[in-house]
Amino acid sequence: MAYTHVAHDVQLGSHCVLANGTTLAGHVSIGDWAVVGAFTGVHQFCRIGRHSMIGGYSVITQDVMPFATIVTPRDSKSFGANATGLERRGFDATVVENLQNALRLLTRGKLNTSQAIEKIREEIPGCLEIEELIAFIQTSERGVIK
Repeated sequence: MAYTHVAHDVQLGSHCVLANGTTLAGHVSIGDWAVVGAFTGVHQFCRIGRHSMIGGYSVITQDVMPFATIVTPRDSKSFGANATGLERRGFDATVVENLQNALRLLTRGKLNTSQAIEKIREEIPGCLEIEELIAFIQTSERGVIK
């Protein structure tokens, strides 16, 4: 399908389906009738057994057994502030540090969200960006990725 990448020395069996955006690194081997879901990445030298099916958006770093249906976990996590992007856009270093500290409290502080917001207000000097972050969290209807 569209935008599929098949790197060097890949062995591709018959009747395989590589859905949109599938990316195969070098030396991957795929058996007959295997299905690789959309936007899946397969690490070099991995083997995908025949008649197996891989769910979309998977990251394959080990061999997939023949006849198996698999999918990799899809946990979304925050890793802190986008410090490099903020610096490139001219944010003051103190603001970036404050945002990094606030996000650290939210994601790694072993606090629930309300407790983390309270602690942010107590410990981190107020600025427009911190207030924006807090307002965004408090007005979220779906929850935020932590």
